[in-house]
Amino acid sequence: MTELGIGIGWRPEIAEAVEALPGVDWVEVVAENLCAGHLPDSLTRLRARGVTVVPHGVSLGLGGADRPDAGRLADLAAKATALGAPLVTEHIAFVRAGGALTATPALEAGHLLPVPRTWDALEVLCENVRIAQDALPVPLALENIAALVRWPGEELTEGQFLAELVERTGVRLLIDVANLHTNHVNRGEDPAKALADLPVEALAYVHVAGGLERDGVWHDTHAHPVPPEVLAVLSDLASRVSPPGALLERDDHFPPAEELASELATIRRTLRTATGGAASVPATAEVAADSVARSAAHGLAAPGSGLAAVDDVAERPLLIGAGARASGGFMPAPHPVPAGTDGGAAVPEGPERGRNGTASPGTVSGGARERLALAQAALLSALVAGTPVPEGFDARRLGVQSRALVAKRAGVIAKVAPELPEILGTGFRAAFSSYALTRPMTGGYRRDALDFVEHLLVAGRPEDPEARRRLTHWWQDRAGARPPGRATRLARAARAAFAGRWAA
Repeated sequence: MTELGIGIGWRPEIAEAVEALPGVDWVEVVAENLCAGHLPDSLTRLRARGVTVVPHGVSLGLGGADRPDAGRLADLAAKATALGAPLVTEHIAFVRAGGALTATPALEAGHLLPVPRTWDALEVLCENVRIAQDALPVPLALENIAALVRWPGEELTEGQFLAELVERTGVRLLIDVANLHTNHVNRGEDPAKALADLPVEALAYVHVAGGLERDGVWHDTHAHPVPPEVLAVLSDLASRVSPPGALLERDDHFPPAEELASELATIRRTLRTATGGAASVPATAEVAADSVARSAAHGLAAPGSGLAAVDDVAERPLLIGAGARASGGFMPAPHPVPAGTDGGAAVPEGPERGRNGTASPGTVSGGARERLALAQAALLSALVAGTPVPEGFDARRLGVQSRALVAKRAGVIAKVAPELPEILGTGFRAAFSSYALTRPMTGGYRRDALDFVEHLLVAGRPEDPEARRRLTHWWQDRAGARPPGRATRLARAARAAFAGRWAA
């Protein structure tokens, strides 16, 4: 296990401050913000000083129903190699839904959404993780996420789900203690219970971040100071196992360097107090015994039961498969896709589940991907396309999540296309929210910005002629064409209506 020490999330806005901060042993960088062949000068200087850099992915969607995209995996592998990283990290989440498995166009969430803690979802996740492990040149660690909503009919606790995931795949864990606190406030889940169930011997490192509570909902903002409640969860974790690394995340509203240094010092002090100044990881024999005891306590598969699939991921050969995604508007599928189909390819039938509901490693039982795909597509459609709330979900919470997704989209659009808030002024947020509530993102944030501007222009907005002229020039410079006229808009509407009747 790589000993990392105390680190901070590297962001371009605080690059100079991070370089000057004392006691920073390592940094983590959002993988999608990097180009493997053109690393930022700041990261190059940090690496030259011996500071470890870990790429942190946000777009693989390993918890989704589709198998991981080969291109995304190859890109992440190239960045890990370019950085000389000892490991890479991602999330236990889904970020897109629809597509071939549901015979519907694909949707993008623009956010990390929770995976249902069911045996179906676990089987799919485990196979996706193995595919990712095969494609990466270094070990993989996965992060628990924060969530506003709870899936109905869940069959495992978070701790049980993660323990089984580690048991089947040998993947490491990135535990975000702020996310544990978020789920405590939003979903009533006890952080201490989750920590007690976790296979702490698989811990790669820890995330620490701030947030705020508003109207009874905790928002994991990464834009506020780390609160005492999150530090308490960190202390509880550190009392159980000495984390190989701990990292402060800050993504917005960046404070002065002195405040960042103070938060890093607080994290270091919390860890030192909780561990009594010692740094130790359970010995191999103790780890094995602890894993057996935990599995028995929850009725899960124990090591040696024939259900474990732990391999040395660092020495696996590269495995790249093909993948495709649909595009366009979304209409939820009214009926299940027949079992045994997966984007047109036959899915081998897995064995029947045993007494614990598990299937043997290396296979996904027939229909698991299709069932998960339909469920995730229905949820994401309700969140981003205004379709009805799926049965069993809290409609109020889904409304909060939907508005949060729109707000996040607007914030990212303002960053990738800063000219738009400048042109539209104070009306930018309201205009984008009106557009986004029923128009899901299907092709990434830059495509989203183009579609938003096209939507405004074909509607004759904004009313100010000078602003509309500037917006038209902005669109033409990036799209290389004129905004569609009335005939094109009518043709698009007709195609969408026909697709809706066909799906029904």
